Amino acid sequence: MVYALIMAGGIGSRFWPKSRIAQPKQFLTFFEDKTLLQTTIDRIRPIIPPERILVSTNADYVDLVKDQIPDLPYENIIGEPVARNTAPCIGFAAALLHHRDPDSTMIVLPSDHYIQNEDSFLHDLETCVRLTEKEGRLVTIGITPTRPETGYGYIQYNDEQQVLSEDAIAYPVKTFAEKPDVQTALKFIQSGDFLWNSGMFIWKSRAVLDEIRHHLPVLYHQVDLFAQDLKSNNGQIRQDTLESVYGACFSVSIDYGIMEKSDNVIVVPSHFDWSDLGSWMAVYEMQSDEADEDGNILASGNPLVIRSQNCFVDSVSPKPIALVGLQGIGVIETEDALLICKLDNSQHVKEVYDQLKDDKLQKYR
Repeated sequence: MVYALIMAGGIGSRFWPKSRIAQPKQFLTFFEDKTLLQTTIDRIRPIIPPERILVSTNADYVDLVKDQIPDLPYENIIGEPVARNTAPCIGFAAALLHHRDPDSTMIVLPSDHYIQNEDSFLHDLETCVRLTEKEGRLVTIGITPTRPETGYGYIQYNDEQQVLSEDAIAYPVKTFAEKPDVQTALKFIQSGDFLWNSGMFIWKSRAVLDEIRHHLPVLYHQVDLFAQDLKSNNGQIRQDTLESVYGACFSVSIDYGIMEKSDNVIVVPSHFDWSDLGSWMAVYEMQSDEADEDGNILASGNPLVIRSQNCFVDSVSPKPIALVGLQGIGVIETEDALLICKLDNSQHVKEVYDQLKDDKLQKYR
């Protein structure tokens, strides 16, 4: 059977001041009347029902997940006691799925992506499922680059060794590249054999557990302790066990820990429009069809924009907000905080969040 793991444990610090510890970005609405988490799960419902969807999140957000996805079985929510990046998140979920169904196929999706052409997205997922079930490979989805983006990782593939499945083509992965500078990103695009790394993965649960055992043996030991406890407890997650074994893990991403090291990875180029919503700039770009003739997007009750272009205003305040002679500025206001930034620098909003650790400012995180 095919299952999905939705990773929903981040704090969304680049989306301060809207995203806060108590309610990070995956639980917020941006474009529709549904949150990013709700939209992510609704997107895959046509092929995977809620009883085969897992959500891994911070233990503090378990009830929030249940409130937002009421038909998701409570036992399908994994409450991570600490943040340990994506490899432990995926490893523990794979162990749970493998216990429930030793032949399970696992689709891994972040909870905060923006995707259009959803029929094409589902078609690509089904293609990846066929590939991993036929080839026994680790499959990832790559996005065709449209610009020299520095905020995404990249995947280089071998276009001389195609992997065919019905109407689909995949390629063996040569390398994974971290977020590059502009010149390096430009070289990647010009070479013609690089894709953006979407962070979406499809594989057999047993296959990724084997890769973890081979490449991350220390993590595998903790995952195996969790798996043994599942066996002795009729498949039920005991939070005290999870706290003990998960807390002993080190922080490592699945990309660095497994994907960059494995020689069993193939990539499927996507056929849908995608953004990982990594910054306020991405939110601005996703709403470009709502911009006025000067490229301004004004989600505010009383905006006054004079001689300004390509600006973004998102405010809950009824007071007038005036922009005069500005280019590419973002203004995001909540009831208790105000952010003003250049949109092309909005990746660095995380640094503002980091500075709020001070005792006097902690309440604004």
